[in-house]
Amino acid sequence: MAIKKIASGYEVRFRVNGRGSWEYKKIFPTKGECERFQRYTIAQYETQSDAKPWLDKPKDNRRLTELVELWDDTHGHFLRDGKRRKSKLLMIASELGNHAGSSLTRLEYTRWRTQRSKEGKSPKTLNNDLSYLSSMFNTLIKAEEIHYPNPLADIDNVRMPDNELAFLTHDQINELLEETTRCDNQHVYLITKISLATGARWGEAEGLTVQRVRNNKVSFTDTKSGKNRSVPITPDLYEEIHEHAQKTRGNNVFIPSISSFRRALKRTSIELPRGQAAHVLRHTFASPFIMNGGNILTLQRVLGHSDIKMTMRYAHLAPDFLEEATRLNPISSIIKIEKY
Repeated sequence: MAIKKIASGYEVRFRVNGRGSWEYKKIFPTKGECERFQRYTIAQYETQSDAKPWLDKPKDNRRLTELVELWDDTHGHFLRDGKRRKSKLLMIASELGNHAGSSLTRLEYTRWRTQRSKEGKSPKTLNNDLSYLSSMFNTLIKAEEIHYPNPLADIDNVRMPDNELAFLTHDQINELLEETTRCDNQHVYLITKISLATGARWGEAEGLTVQRVRNNKVSFTDTKSGKNRSVPITPDLYEEIHEHAQKTRGNNVFIPSISSFRRALKRTSIELPRGQAAHVLRHTFASPFIMNGGNILTLQRVLGHSDIKMTMRYAHLAPDFLEEATRLNPISSIIKIEKY
């Protein structure tokens, strides 16, 4: 670069890429403007030289089903529910017309979702559909298997009403336990007691092995959140589990028993909201826990929730919450007026 003072100001002369490249020659009032012009011009040249349109990737025309198979090969088969999720993704791909993933639009997806809603699909099912497909795109992008943005990134979930968290009364617990003793399946009664005592999901309690029942604790592994946890139990329940395990004479304390439980529940007078059966045992542990002053963070660890938002569904049952509702409402603070 050469900058020299001339009668009318300063002259700058330079080539953007050495000998043989274009030479720029400009005159400015000050030396600083010459330097800024040169830096700007060289930067523009370097930016343009980085762009190599002949190296851009061709349009990706792989169809949704091909992307599902690719997702399964790179990620899905590692998931505990990988087979079920793959089947769900293939169903979604088929119903969307199995277009190229790069051509899928938000409008196309939301219209399909609206149609699914009109067919009676629940908001939870619709949100699961969106989560599975969007997650597939994100996984493939992260793995650099696709090079276009997630077409579903800006689509919001369908708003879901809060589900009623039903829990059993003492009388209902006694009725249910008594009914489970009449089952042909000898495991139902004890699995029910463990779920009520620990807040465990039915599958977690049902999957206990002898090694996971130690020192008055039960340990749950391979859980929904992917994290192991241990919950203390009473010595009486501990002994009852070990006595039962000795009868079965195997490493597994129980055998699959959910169908027998559902039949026993149906024989009782207990009526539950739709979709709740064995899960009511979990709610029956959590609700009194909070109502009796239990700590919400402790409950999160006991239940194994990965997100505190799930546990916060029980927060409204806390005694201080209920006490404040009666003490701080506007009616309790106004002057009492005698009625004539």
